[in-house]
Amino acid sequence: MKTIIRNTILAATSAAMLSACNKKLDIVPEGSPTTGNFWVTEKDAIAGANTMYDQFDDENFYGRGYWWFINASDDQITGRVKAEGDNIKDFNRNFIGGSYTESQWKLRYIVIKRANDVILHVPSIDMDASLKSRIMGEAYFLSGLMYFQLGYTYGGVPIVDRDNLLNDKPIPRADNVNIVYQYVEEELKQAAALLPYFDQLAPADYGRPHKTAAWAFLSKMFLYKKDYASAEKYADSVILSGKHQLLDNFSDVFTIANNWSKEYIWSALSTSKGPSGWGSILPGVMLENKGWGKYNGWGYFMPTKELYDAFEAGDLRREATILKPGDHFTFFGEDMTYSSLNSLSGYQYRKYMEPFSYPGAVHLSPNGDHPTTDLSVPLLRYAEVILIKAEAKLMQGKNADAEINMIRHRAGLANVTNANMDELKKQRRCELAGEWADRHSDLVRWGDAKDTYAKPLHGADGREVWPARTFNPAVHNVWPVPQSEIDNSGGVIKQNTGW
Repeated sequence: MKTIIRNTILAATSAAMLSACNKKLDIVPEGSPTTGNFWVTEKDAIAGANTMYDQFDDENFYGRGYWWFINASDDQITGRVKAEGDNIKDFNRNFIGGSYTESQWKLRYIVIKRANDVILHVPSIDMDASLKSRIMGEAYFLSGLMYFQLGYTYGGVPIVDRDNLLNDKPIPRADNVNIVYQYVEEELKQAAALLPYFDQLAPADYGRPHKTAAWAFLSKMFLYKKDYASAEKYADSVILSGKHQLLDNFSDVFTIANNWSKEYIWSALSTSKGPSGWGSILPGVMLENKGWGKYNGWGYFMPTKELYDAFEAGDLRREATILKPGDHFTFFGEDMTYSSLNSLSGYQYRKYMEPFSYPGAVHLSPNGDHPTTDLSVPLLRYAEVILIKAEAKLMQGKNADAEINMIRHRAGLANVTNANMDELKKQRRCELAGEWADRHSDLVRWGDAKDTYAKPLHGADGREVWPARTFNPAVHNVWPVPQSEIDNSGGVIKQNTGW
């Protein structure tokens, strides 16, 4: 998606010039174009569509910020002492209003606002029909995806009436998350109808939404909604499309060369180009703090012994996922033996280390304070679609051995028969560890979080590195609404119960 990266600054500037500032409510963000001299030409449609992506470069969007929520799981701990991050992991409300997660709500509503502008104004523009369809599909996709992420994070959230965008009155939250999921379903179905397949995109447009990505997120949304028949149906839409397959080697998935492989569904497009790079900073965030003196790693989100021990003997994914003391790896072109100087667990994720393996910093942002790389971090990949189908089948009382054994086979493991949910949970954990798939949300939706978090976590040397925590399913099944959104709404937006 080189065109997005190149044009985003210009497009954002255009949007700013056309903005209508709303001081009363953050859920209707700034950036509303006027209809006077914009949304007239094909060039306007392209520029307006590109503004939907500029929040993706924010370090908190698909980099550090949301990962403090994912970090709540038993797979990882805060790699070094950070009070706000520690409070999030411990479900301590003292983090509310802090800097790490406060922007998650607003960032996604900015994307929604810009998607709504596209959906409202692009249909009337005289332009190439196939380009119009793709741009409209992108807008529906991004709207649906943002609402999905907001829904499973916060529960019922405000749904903006795109026919009345100039209304500056605060919008109450939807009564429950299933209302949000129904809206997500409508948006993603529209997206799938309008979008091309990935292999119909020009290379310059790689990273934009495509048809099977819309189906894949529909499938995942239905899994969260516990509509397992629909989850299976849309997973099959992806699988039977014939557009995707698992790579032969698990570790190859997390390489720059395979950003757009057959396993790709949707990733956080990233690049090292420019003075500060662009995209997800997650690889740099997970790198050893100060990068052994060669790059500004941030030292967050380090694996636990519990995760390491979850892998079966002979599972090829374990060494591809985790660096343990004594492991060899290549860093800046040199062979190194892993030994952390500061990781509280003594481990590090290996998954995102490939960009750091080359001599020099050819695939790294020149700005270590914004450590993007040329690796686009997977947000949802084909292996997860297979596991979504497996889970959906098991929850309907069907046999899912075929799907589970596809995942086990690549991991170098023998086939199983009559696999149950325990096996599914294990494969989902080991396949998707340290990824946006989000084990914390998995544990919450399975009803396993309370018992899992009641146990302490350990480091590579066996020491306890995180104490047992108290998880109250009646409260902690969702995260607290940012305090700024409650304040800006004058109290119309209510806090989640118990927070």
